[in-house]
Amino acid sequence: MTALRIDELGDKELLRHITQLTTRIATEHPELYKYLEENPLTLPTQAKPEVDIPALRSYLVSLRRLLSDHLRTHGTRDPSDG
Repeated sequence: MTALRIDELGDKELLRHITQLTTRIATEHPELYKYLEENPLTLPTQAKPEVDIPALRSYLVSLRRLLSDHLRTHGTRDPSDG
């Protein structure tokens, strides 16, 4: 299995991965879901915020880190790690 290269993903692929990961967090780890709402990237400071590819990449990295840290802290292994 090839590692996910976030820097090579386009906007649609990033959104797909973000959606899949947030859905997984919501269904498999609901105790983490509250942290998604507190993430600064989800709180726009402008009336019409523009979300660009670097922001999407950063958000995906933060989601992966949140889940990874949680799994490591609680002694479980992410089954998607192979």
